[in-house]
Amino acid sequence: MQPRSENFRSQRAGAPELHFLSWGDTALPKLVLLHGGGSNAHWWDHLAPSFANDFHVIALDFRGHGASEYPEQLVVGAFNEDVELLLEHLGCRDVVFVGHSMGCHIAVDHASRHPGTRGLALIDIARGSTRNARRRSRLALRMRGSYARREDAIDRFQFLPETAHADESLRVAIAEHSIVKTEDDRYTYAFDPRWFTIGSKPPPDLTKVECPVLILRGAQSAILTDEGARDLTAGLSNARIEVVEDAGHHVHIDQPEATLGHLLPFLKQFA
Repeated sequence: MQPRSENFRSQRAGAPELHFLSWGDTALPKLVLLHGGGSNAHWWDHLAPSFANDFHVIALDFRGHGASEYPEQLVVGAFNEDVELLLEHLGCRDVVFVGHSMGCHIAVDHASRHPGTRGLALIDIARGSTRNARRRSRLALRMRGSYARREDAIDRFQFLPETAHADESLRVAIAEHSIVKTEDDRYTYAFDPRWFTIGSKPPPDLTKVECPVLILRGAQSAILTDEGARDLTAGLSNARIEVVEDAGHHVHIDQPEATLGHLLPFLKQFA
């Protein structure tokens, strides 16, 4: 199933043009997929069709990522606003979110401020990792390379943090959708590394998150530790942890079928 591609711009002053992919009948309940830092909506291509029988599935490109606009001004909390703009465009708020990494934090923040959020599935949210581990990932993303040939950019594309389990055909498929041409006719990756130089919003009040939450952790992840997952669950009123074996931080890339095996039963309650 091929996704539909759409761009939109809110009437809010200064709002960027945002892009999203969608699958399924627009009359079905909304399932919004939020990617991690440095990635894009196409990181969900291999999973999204599996949700489309029960949901209208929407995968957003945050500003400065993928095919969304790359604004010059960097604003703390901008990605949170992007979710607001998307839901305004869709004309709904009672949605289910599936997030990965940075996308998880955006989803939790949104749910803490909007009681109408129906459910959250959080794939390896950053919690409990050492400052050095987080710093290494951010530095690697900030050192985005450029290449004379598109083929070279695809060959050099890698997941950060690195993974030992990703299928090569999936890596290439994602890489092919993650390359942009620069003004000087070189090829680089479709995200603005400047976003990894600014701070984050204050953490949300977890007691305000009322919906069911599934926390999906890669057994080999150094970004979401076992202790971090337990600590997060303790702060939420209705959450559970499930672990995917032979997976690091990029759980849905390392083990797509196992990821679906956890996500589909959880999401069925909202269909």
